[in-house]
Amino acid sequence: MATIDEYRTIVREGLWTNNGVLSMMLGLCPAMAMTNSATNGLGMGLATAFVMTGSAMLVSIFRNHFSQEVRIPVFVLIIATMVTVVDMCMNAWLHEMYKVLGLFIPLIVVNCLPFARIEMVASKKPILPSLADGFFMGVGFALALTVIGAVREISGSGTLFADASLLLGPAFKFLEMRILPEESGILMMILPPGAFLATGLLLVVKRMIDERSAKSAQAATAPSAA
Repeated sequence: MATIDEYRTIVREGLWTNNGVLSMMLGLCPAMAMTNSATNGLGMGLATAFVMTGSAMLVSIFRNHFSQEVRIPVFVLIIATMVTVVDMCMNAWLHEMYKVLGLFIPLIVVNCLPFARIEMVASKKPILPSLADGFFMGVGFALALTVIGAVREISGSGTLFADASLLLGPAFKFLEMRILPEESGILMMILPPGAFLATGLLLVVKRMIDERSAKSAQAATAPSAA
């Protein structure tokens, strides 16, 4: 039985410490290609989060029912099954978003992040810790894609969550806003080079925050050690 501290560690690692994009640099294909807007980044991130959560749960449930020799094809089959479910559901209920994401939904199958977490966690731990790890790693991935998309969208077109009501449904219309005047953005930021610039900027910001936190923690423990 996992303790509260272990679950806190899972949450912290999934959202920040071991963030799939900003720490482990995994899943960069959708991070580069589908983050020209915050809405697209959110949609791709949520699809991946659903796949990671469901796959982690299924692998943890059946982890004692297959041998180590065949675990890799079993993992791929389970991930592919969850991707198929996401693909069909999105096509049925979020068709506009489905048309935007297109080929990148099936490509979740070959995303290294779901497979890595299944191999490292879900195949070795009970269902609740595995489910929590898959969920918060997926949420951390979705947050990273959304932030990258927001940076690119604001600097490139001056909007935030543009067309959210069209792609995600009328309930998300409240997210749509204009941050900068029209035609004041930097076109390059919504083109492929902008993905590298925005991701690099966020990597620098995260590194600075981590270093400052480490120095603060070291300074706080120094007097007590003395």
